Amino acid sequence: MITGGTGMIGTALSEMLVENGYNVIILSRNPQETAKEHDYAGKPAFFRSSGNIYYSRWDIDRQYIDPAALSAADYIIHLAGAGVADKRWSKDRKKEILESRTKSSELLVKSLRAHINKVRAVVSSSAIGWYGPDNGKPFVETDPPASDFLGQTCMLWEQSIMPVEELGIRLVRLRTGIVLSDEGGALKEFRKPLRVGAAAVLGSGDQVISWIHIEDLCRIFMHAIEDKSVIGVYNAVAPHPASNRELTMTLARHITNSMHYMVKVPAFVLKTVLGEMSVEVLKSATVSSSKIESTGFNFRFPSLEKAIDNLY
Repeated sequence: MITGGTGMIGTALSEMLVENGYNVIILSRNPQETAKEHDYAGKPAFFRSSGNIYYSRWDIDRQYIDPAALSAADYIIHLAGAGVADKRWSKDRKKEILESRTKSSELLVKSLRAHINKVRAVVSSSAIGWYGPDNGKPFVETDPPASDFLGQTCMLWEQSIMPVEELGIRLVRLRTGIVLSDEGGALKEFRKPLRVGAAAVLGSGDQVISWIHIEDLCRIFMHAIEDKSVIGVYNAVAPHPASNRELTMTLARHITNSMHYMVKVPAFVLKTVLGEMSVEVLKSATVSSSKIESTGFNFRFPSLEKAIDNLY
C-alpha cells in the first residue's frame, strides 16, 4: 500500500514493484476517478488500473483509510506530502508542507492501531533537508536536524511516524536526496534554460548537491521492504555528490547538440524570485550513503555521469 503513489516517485516505484511480482494499492481521495485516469477496469473493493495496480480511498482531513486496503497490505510505503519546491513558501504553504506529512503519518498510525492487519514493515520517506549546510564532513544519520524550516519539518515528519515501532512493526525512514528523473523533478527545472542555449549555474555553483537516480531510489525502497535487517534511518543518496555547476554542465553536454553558454544566476536574484526557498537552492549539503551501502545495497548509478547518461 502506497501513500503519495501518483507522484513522480510513487509512479516509478509502483511500476517497479509490479514488475517484481507485487500487487500495489495506491491510496487516493477519489480512487475511482484516479483509476479511470489509468485505464479503469473495475474490481470488487478496489478500483483497478492496468496491471496489478489498484486504488483505494483515504482522506487525511477526515482521518480515514479504507479498512479493506489496510487489511490487504503486507507493507506500507509512505510518500505523501505537498511538494516542497512547487510554490513559494508563504506562511500557509509552509503549514501545508508540514501538515500534509505529519497528519498523513498520524492517520497511518491511528489506522494500524484501530484495525487488524498483517503489515510487516512501514517504509517512510523523509529528506536530506534534515541536515543543515556543510560543516566540514559528510552528514551521517546520527547528525541532529537543522534549526531551519526544512530541518524542523523533517524532524516532525519522522517523529510523526515513529509510533509505528510501538506496534511491533519494522520501521524504515529514508532521507531522500535530490531525485534525478526524466519525468520531472529537479532536472525539469535545470533543463529549461538549456532550451535557449544557456546553462544556468545557481549562485556560486560550488554548492554540493546530494542526488540520487530515481531507479536507485526505487530499488532502495524495495531493498528496505525485502531485507528484514534494514531498520531505522538511512540516507537515500548516491555515493558521489556533485556541485551545482557540475550537474548543470553535465546535463548540458548530454541533452544539447548545439553551443551552450554558462550563465551565473546571482544569489540576490534567487532570493528575490524564490524568497526563503532560495536558502535550500544555495545550500551545500554533502550527505553520506555509507550506511545504506553497508546493508548490501549496490548503486547502479553511483556517478552523475552514469545517471545523466542513462536518463538522456
